[in-house]
Amino acid sequence: MKRWGGVVQTMAFILGFMIILFIISPLPLAAQPAQPSPFLQQVGIDQQLGASIDLNLSFRDESGRPVRLGELFHGKPVILEPVYFGCSSLCPMSLNSLVQSLRVLKFNAGEEFEVIAFSFDPKETPAMASEAKAHYLRDYNRPSTANGWHFLTGDEASIRSLTGSIGFRYAWDAGSAQWAHATAIVVATPEGKISRYFYGLEFSARDLRLSLVEASSEKIGTLADRVLLYCYHYDPATGKYGLVIMRSIRIAGALTALALFSFMFVMFRRETNAGRG
Repeated sequence: MKRWGGVVQTMAFILGFMIILFIISPLPLAAQPAQPSPFLQQVGIDQQLGASIDLNLSFRDESGRPVRLGELFHGKPVILEPVYFGCSSLCPMSLNSLVQSLRVLKFNAGEEFEVIAFSFDPKETPAMASEAKAHYLRDYNRPSTANGWHFLTGDEASIRSLTGSIGFRYAWDAGSAQWAHATAIVVATPEGKISRYFYGLEFSARDLRLSLVEASSEKIGTLADRVLLYCYHYDPATGKYGLVIMRSIRIAGALTALALFSFMFVMFRRETNAGRG
């Protein structure tokens, strides 16, 4: 019995050792990051916060009218979104997400801010831009905001200049006959300086509001927005606003002290009035 017990223990040890080797052996291969193809390395977004956009660039609006980019800023912060209207996946998803986020805000396009969606495909036409504008304005569903939305097309030189200034890199994929690109929106100041980037296919309504207030130098928004800007800090790595703990504690402490002082003042007044009575 002891002999068989020893054999069983030995076999169990060998089996356990083999299982451990099986689990550990793939790890070095799995830990190695996959190298992107040279083609995909041409695609991405390079943040250029504080850089100036050339507001003299010429495009055509959805009616086919030539416009200078600066004509569309109107002294307001601007949301810029590079897209192409023939896209069947990422661009409509990104535009839909932007519309849904803006519908949450009390700010109105054309009043507190402007939206410019421009095509980076020089072959696209104002007719395609007009169709896209009609579609997304229906989704936005706010009266008298058509003048705050601009859907532009342009020539290769203007497009490359604008995409270069915001760090947006893209490439034509001949295999799929589509443009390979990332998705993002860019918030610019009324003077045309890049203020904020937001990535992906979902945009936080709170972050968008804060970015617009910040880009306007707090000329729009409320006192509550200014308090939030004090408590939240923009993180360029994530493209989001994060809570700054110490600032929030200071605000909370100040509010607590104010509430305590108000309570003590009211109680003192009551005692004084009671004593006089």
